[in-house]
Amino acid sequence: MLSLLSSMRAVAVRQQTGEALRCLHLTAVTDAARKGTREKARKKKVKVEVKKVGFIPHNQRDKKINVKRADKHVDDSWKQVSKDDVYVGRYYRWPVYTVAEAIQCHRETHHPSMYNVPNAPLNVEIELNMQGEKATRFVDNFQRMAMIPHKFDHGEDRKIIVFTKGNEEITEARDAGASLVGGVELIKDITNGELLLSDYQYIIAHPNILAELVALRGLMKRKFPNPKNETLGTNLAEMIVKFSNGISYSASKDEYQQNFGLITASVGTLNMDAQHLEENISFLLQDVNTVRPKRDGRFITRVLLKSPPSSEQLKIDPFVYVTELYDKNTAKVKKESKKQEEPVEAEEKAAAAVSN
Repeated sequence: MLSLLSSMRAVAVRQQTGEALRCLHLTAVTDAARKGTREKARKKKVKVEVKKVGFIPHNQRDKKINVKRADKHVDDSWKQVSKDDVYVGRYYRWPVYTVAEAIQCHRETHHPSMYNVPNAPLNVEIELNMQGEKATRFVDNFQRMAMIPHKFDHGEDRKIIVFTKGNEEITEARDAGASLVGGVELIKDITNGELLLSDYQYIIAHPNILAELVALRGLMKRKFPNPKNETLGTNLAEMIVKFSNGISYSASKDEYQQNFGLITASVGTLNMDAQHLEENISFLLQDVNTVRPKRDGRFITRVLLKSPPSSEQLKIDPFVYVTELYDKNTAKVKKESKKQEEPVEAEEKAAAAVSN
């Protein structure tokens, strides 16, 4: 009320003095605001609630975490050699034992006066450099069966089924220790569902039954016999002995370091003859070396001998049994010898087919 009276007095004074009158709006402003302005203002006032999230493992997060990991390829050649038997291991170079010395060391720790496990398994850890011919390519994980001269109890139940035709081949396979041997009749039993292939770990076949065996390709899938896996050949006895008594091993790359591969396999027990164990190790290393890529540098980088329950690991020199570096000349000689052997094998197969 007071503001209204004051404004009326101001108008009267201006009329007397002759000043120009100015319109005075006493009502509220009715002009609309810009579209969306009020909505933005409301949104600013709303409090955003931050939801607490629990711990998320690093491999499930959206953002990758760059963690500095140590190189698994151990190279201690720059360290000095200890002059006595008492030293701090991490400051000196690892001692290299012969296979006989390493076996004797493990036998001493497994003596009845210590671990009391004289027949403990002797395990071999083979570290590999999985880099391929190119720096950005790596050798794929592989699984193989190594032939060894001295068998031992590997603790696996290996059933072998052999497909072949001819009485001589069937007799040879049975004498070698195959679980089941047969020909066309055996294939019919499998197709009728009377026999399951899943009951047998390994499938071996002779080339003389390969045409009939194609009917089981869908059931066998990757187990279908082929020369690359050494499950297809004419020497059935040798293949059966290899898959029944050989060392089954697999090489797998590290999840974070693609050029590092590891093989862990058992080569026998400590109560076996040391010479026999050394020969098994030699055959295993030679079989692993056949997978090496065609590049310079080492493929087998380090070999350790272990024997549980002891945590002791002893380093041996693998290059006594295999070549350290890739030799192009020897690779060429092997290729030429294979090319010469292929025509001879083809002639033998053709002669066998004609005789059958």
